[in-house]
Amino acid sequence: MTVRTLIVDDEPLARERLRTLLASETDLHPVVECGDGQEALEVLARERPALVFLDVEMPERDGFGVLAEMGQTPPPVVVFVTAWPQHALRAFDAAAVDYLLKPFTVERFRRTLTRVRERLTAPPGDLRQQLQRMFQELKPEPTERLVVKSATRTLLVSVEDLDWVESAGNYVTLHVGTETHLLRETMAELEGRLPARRFARVHRSALVNVDRIVSLSPTLSGDHRLVLKDGQELTLSRTYRTRLEQVLGHPL
Repeated sequence: MTVRTLIVDDEPLARERLRTLLASETDLHPVVECGDGQEALEVLARERPALVFLDVEMPERDGFGVLAEMGQTPPPVVVFVTAWPQHALRAFDAAAVDYLLKPFTVERFRRTLTRVRERLTAPPGDLRQQLQRMFQELKPEPTERLVVKSATRTLLVSVEDLDWVESAGNYVTLHVGTETHLLRETMAELEGRLPARRFARVHRSALVNVDRIVSLSPTLSGDHRLVLKDGQELTLSRTYRTRLEQVLGHPL
């Protein structure tokens, strides 16, 4: 049996990692991928995959929005892949077979595939037990320092000193005072490792230490302009406004 599989994630590096991990799984092919929720709905209608690896937080339409609108019967087996543990209860409500928290290990991914095959070949089991297993594995500890390696040295960057982060292809650029450092990691993976009470995504390509924000002002486009303590100006996209409001504990 071959299982048509779909990968949905707005981070190209995250899609590449899943595709690489699935390459040796001959029963989970062909693999189709897309980068946002709207495209995912189009691919779901056209390809009708039996298995979907689905990111939660994406521009235009999030993973739960995709599930609500896809209308596929029977529905595919869904594995949520996200940097945010707080969505696990909602994933359980959506009858997801598993909840992969970024960054995940190869061993953890193999356990996911075991659950996927069990669901594909047998009636759904006790979802409550599945949820308990998920929560046992969702115990991420926010990192206190980032390890930045170069050809000549290894630098330890305290997250307290981090002002903001911007996406740079397959890397992220860490802005620390007047210095910048390149780190090979996706924005979503780094976001999942940083303290959620202190750091917030404000744009698809920008993550900010909220303690560095000194002012916010609305723009004509419906976004907001952020000014940091060092004078750096960033855009708060409407897509990420709710997330910043959660961290600030106050509506904008």
